[in-house]
Amino acid sequence: MENENVSKIKDAILRNNELFDALAELYKVFGDGTRVRILCALTQSEMNVSEISAFLDITQSAVSHQLRVLKTSSLVKSRRKGKTMIYSLADEHVRAIIDCGMEHIAE
Repeated sequence: MENENVSKIKDAILRNNELFDALAELYKVFGDGTRVRILCALTQSEMNVSEISAFLDITQSAVSHQLRVLKTSSLVKSRRKGKTMIYSLADEHVRAIIDCGMEHIAE
């Protein structure tokens, strides 16, 4: 027989299953070092693909692929400046996730 505390926890988790799955998917995106480096670069300044490519010393094609994943996950946004797409963090939550992770690792 379950005690009351276990029952409350189970109810809370079951109510939030979809949220937990979405959170797990979000953290999977952070599981790739290239994507994390792109996000860290974008904490400093918005950049275009060629700037990110030069900064990370990887091909523009590889950068574009990773940016597509980051955009799909709503971690990065883009805007057009002439013929160039400029990328930046989607919002301050992304910066907070990165900052919190870095702080945790540094302890």
